[in-house]
Amino acid sequence: MHLVQILLPLADNEGRRFPGELFSAVRRELTERFGGLTAFTRAPAEGFWEDGEGTARDDVVVLEVMADDLDTAWWASYRGDLEARFRQDAIVVRAHEIRLL
Repeated sequence: MHLVQILLPLADNEGRRFPGELFSAVRRELTERFGGLTAFTRAPAEGFWEDGEGTARDDVVVLEVMADDLDTAWWASYRGDLEARFRQDAIVVRAHEIRLL
């Protein structure tokens, strides 16, 4: 089994918050495809990275789904779609192999 995590920014590069419907659509899509979702939205995480001009920062929410199989081609395509919708150069989508206890 795999745990797939998606880190989505709350705002664009100019600091304008994305509309709630954008996040609702992603939650709906993932729930329909994977049968469930966990969304960490109440206390946004902070993301930091070096961007060549100093340290950049984003407030992000984390969405998680569990999948028996990891369809990397589908995830790569979905990540590209999310990058376009959220107007980002890159969105982190990562997978961990897990064992349910």
